[in-house]
Amino acid sequence: MATFMIGLVILVVGGLIYGRFCERVFGPDDRETPAYAKQDGVDFVPMPTWKNALINLLNIAGTGPILGPIQGILFGPIALLTIPIGNVIGGAVHDYFAGMICTRDGGAQMPEMVKKYTNGTVFWIYDAFVCLLLLLVGTVFIYTPGDITATQVFGFDGKASSASTWIIYSLIFVYYLIATVFPIDKIIGRVYPIFGAILVFSAVGVFAAMAIFHYPLVNVWEPWNTSAFQYGDYFKTQHFVPIFFVTVACGILSGFHSTQTALIARTIKSEHDGRMTFYNMMIVEGFIAMVWAAGTMVLIQLGVDKGGIVMQMGKNGAFAYFQQVNGALKQISATSVVGVVCMRTLGPIGGAIALIGVIVLPITSGDTALRALRLTIADTFHIKQDNSARRLGLAAPIFGLVFLILIWSKVDSNGFQLLWRYFAWSNQTMALFALAAATIYLLINGKGKFAWMTLIPGMFYTVVCGSYILNAKIGFHLPWNAAYVGGIILAFLYAGAVLLRGRKKTS
Repeated sequence: MATFMIGLVILVVGGLIYGRFCERVFGPDDRETPAYAKQDGVDFVPMPTWKNALINLLNIAGTGPILGPIQGILFGPIALLTIPIGNVIGGAVHDYFAGMICTRDGGAQMPEMVKKYTNGTVFWIYDAFVCLLLLLVGTVFIYTPGDITATQVFGFDGKASSASTWIIYSLIFVYYLIATVFPIDKIIGRVYPIFGAILVFSAVGVFAAMAIFHYPLVNVWEPWNTSAFQYGDYFKTQHFVPIFFVTVACGILSGFHSTQTALIARTIKSEHDGRMTFYNMMIVEGFIAMVWAAGTMVLIQLGVDKGGIVMQMGKNGAFAYFQQVNGALKQISATSVVGVVCMRTLGPIGGAIALIGVIVLPITSGDTALRALRLTIADTFHIKQDNSARRLGLAAPIFGLVFLILIWSKVDSNGFQLLWRYFAWSNQTMALFALAAATIYLLINGKGKFAWMTLIPGMFYTVVCGSYILNAKIGFHLPWNAAYVGGIILAFLYAGAVLLRGRKKTS
């Protein structure tokens, strides 16, 4: 537990100090925000700080900070330190500057922001990239909560041939359509406090159980190979960089977040609300990621009899989680691990409430992802969205594509796995665009001496994303040595291009 508490101190204290530093560098002032300057009662709506912060947290906290850390903890206790450090100097910085620059630029969405600070070519690449990612996010976050609801709540088989599966999908689909088309404050703003309470309860409840019952956690200074699982061997053989960072994703840094902070840029009342709304909510997500990583390690260390799960080699030759069912071990998904963690730490009632949270989390990300997609397309092609008919007219083809992808991913046996892999990598890659734009913003606004704050995370994640796709079977399938060299070269090319663009913009 000591390593976890050290990580928590890093997260909280580091977040307080570095968050204030980020705020001082950006320099928020008392100018009128887009929520007032462009108020339209639909997208530009002044909302209270607490509600903006909560909505932003739920927008960015899908299943990523839960399912990612459940897999990432296999790298050992180093995960409990890497998550908070990366969160403070990477993810929260990314979210803060993306949100604040969009606010300062009149509530611009991310493609507009990227275009302004890079160039037209990068803009079109990013625009296509972000639209594809948001489309995949919307699809994934119908599939995931739909299947969890079908199989774990109602006990259905969740198969593509079952009518119950498509009825549940359709209900989520209809909710997404309503949240995408109608005013944000009337739909999302009213229901999110309920979702937020469930989210907070889940994380705080698991954390409290670990603290009260002194559940076993491996510390970084202790042997990493235990009788329950050989974390040390896994760390040495599974390539911590880049696999850990791509796996944990949203708990450290996520490009998807910038699309969501851009939405909130249109509803904050004051620029001074930015640190609480953007930076601090990412710190909260870091806490959620740490809790679920630690909670999973607890169950692994307790053993299959007391903890309910064990990690061992699966049928496909990769490590997988197994649950003891009627005396026999059954391979389960990371989503099912969430249910085991909830039930073992919070009891039947608390576990059931937490499970509802796991269903709600992806829904709260999926609805705003599709709404952001509608706004992005509208802003790019200057399509007016001043009434429900026009918003519905643009939403219709978007939801048509989502439905087609959903059918393919459900009917094809490998469809969802392929969909998720591309989503995970592209999520990290998208952050490079926002970090590049933020670096150039600092350079052209007389803050060049602080450009390292966004440039260094951008370079590091270029190595992560570059080496991952160069090695991956769904990428270029190069050996690791070549992939690492390629990733480093790409990082320096990235830095050179960003600095050169910043110099041109200032001249």
